[in-house]
Amino acid sequence: MEATIEVSGLRKRFGDTTALDGVTFAVAPGQITGFVGPNGAGKSTTMRVILGLDRADEGTALVGGVPYARLRHPLSHVGALLDADALQPGRRARDHLLWLAHSQGLSARRVGEVIELTGLASAARRKAGGFSLGMRQRLGIAAAMLGDPPVLMFDEPFNGLDPEGMAWMRGLLRSLAGQGRAVLVSSHLMSELQGNADHLVVIGRGRLIADTSVAELMAAASKDRVMLHTTAREQATTVLTHAGATVAVTGSDILAVSGLPADRIAALLGAGAVPFSGLAAHQASLEEAYMELTRDATEFRGVAQP
Repeated sequence: MEATIEVSGLRKRFGDTTALDGVTFAVAPGQITGFVGPNGAGKSTTMRVILGLDRADEGTALVGGVPYARLRHPLSHVGALLDADALQPGRRARDHLLWLAHSQGLSARRVGEVIELTGLASAARRKAGGFSLGMRQRLGIAAAMLGDPPVLMFDEPFNGLDPEGMAWMRGLLRSLAGQGRAVLVSSHLMSELQGNADHLVVIGRGRLIADTSVAELMAAASKDRVMLHTTAREQATTVLTHAGATVAVTGSDILAVSGLPADRIAALLGAGAVPFSGLAAHQASLEEAYMELTRDATEFRGVAQP
């Protein structure tokens, strides 16, 4: 089976609410695709449609070229963690995995392998209801890995993990992509996606906003801005704006300058005898790029406190 997810023209309404409005994207093998957007953007609905848990009003969602409903033994084709609490709390962790394995024609040996993989060996005979969120996350990941599938989908996989667990999760995601699997990760942790994701799909209010590489998105958000360190902010601003630059104050001694290259800025400041101690091209973070992209797509926004 080909390791791909293909979403095409998905539309979905819940009553008067449009959850998905023509969403189209693909998840390729051998890379981690980040799936991001504000709360209520449609991420969870999209993932549920891919997994056959919700039915789209229009459009298609295919795993390896096939609708999920047509997959025989689906855990061997796609593994997913959407809700770490989707388990029977009175059932022991190992028994939970054995039950899933039996339903898919998988061996007890494979259960032991995923328990070791996720670091749950010492807790395998404990009831899942007593697990911390991080341990439930590990159990959900073990369940997703049971069928050794070529396609993986994780919704907020870093939730509840301690620093060691987060480092392990990063390594697991990179390993899975390195094996040629298609890996879709929905997360609000931009710092984790910046260092791990290869591609990014951004949606807002049910519509696709961006479908691009992480590097290209961050480069576009940088906008050729130059960060200037100077104790003479007003003097520097006057000189640079007269030369056609756009200048914004971003710190006590820091100006963000757009519209002029760094060498031209340095020459203008030198000619005007304006002191400065640093000049560097601005590198936008993924969080900056995301915030700029979704500024008009955020439905739930708090009020800043004075």
